[in-house]
Amino acid sequence: MKILVCIKRVPNTGARILLTEDQQEINTRNLGFVISPHEECAVEEAIQIVEKFGGESTVLTLGPEVANEQLRDSLAMGVNRAILLDNGGADWGAIATAGAIVTAVRAEKENGTDFDLILFGNESADSGGFQVGIRVGYELDLPCVTGIKDLEIKDGKAIAKRDAGGGFEVFEVTLPAVFTVREGINLPRFRTMPGRLRAKKVEIPAQTPEQKSGDMEKLRLVIPPEQGSTVEILGEGPAAAPKIVEILKELELV
Repeated sequence: MKILVCIKRVPNTGARILLTEDQQEINTRNLGFVISPHEECAVEEAIQIVEKFGGESTVLTLGPEVANEQLRDSLAMGVNRAILLDNGGADWGAIATAGAIVTAVRAEKENGTDFDLILFGNESADSGGFQVGIRVGYELDLPCVTGIKDLEIKDGKAIAKRDAGGGFEVFEVTLPAVFTVREGINLPRFRTMPGRLRAKKVEIPAQTPEQKSGDMEKLRLVIPPEQGSTVEILGEGPAAAPKIVEILKELELV
């Protein structure tokens, strides 16, 4: 079983995002970066499948040279190989990103590595485009199931489940196939010190992909206004009781 996991270097989730003065980039001066959460679960899923069936897992990212940090983080979890598609840190859209990944997958196949599974996060934590995995599946003419919360491999097929209004939609597809994983499909493991030390020694080959045209043009970035909140003090002790009853009646709760 050979598995490719595509990840993305994103600003630390929960961090306060600031923009550069020209509103073209995120100000990263005091910002930490991590693997996008959905994709971290995809990495864990790949490791678990290889542990169960044997084979090899590979992690790939498109980004600047410093994205090696997230690749080595995946290696520390237990991934076998890593590939960096070095685009110099440029902001590539879904079309260009998918095109670079497809080219890399085809190059791997020419070199003897034919992936049975290609895993993505359901969406990245920064742009949230929900597109790259679907575009890669389409370009490679592979079945693609999105937003999965369970994945079972059996007899050359994959059975995937995703949430559907209190139940599950179940898909059975023949491998090779593409899946986009949602956070919660598993609990990503901690990186051990031996794993981190081992990851530091792994050589990560870098490729320079060609940017495919067709993406929308970015004009500027905008930080949405923060949502404010108000607090009304109803009173203290028993004196607040009449006001509480009044509010409950307005909400038709009593």
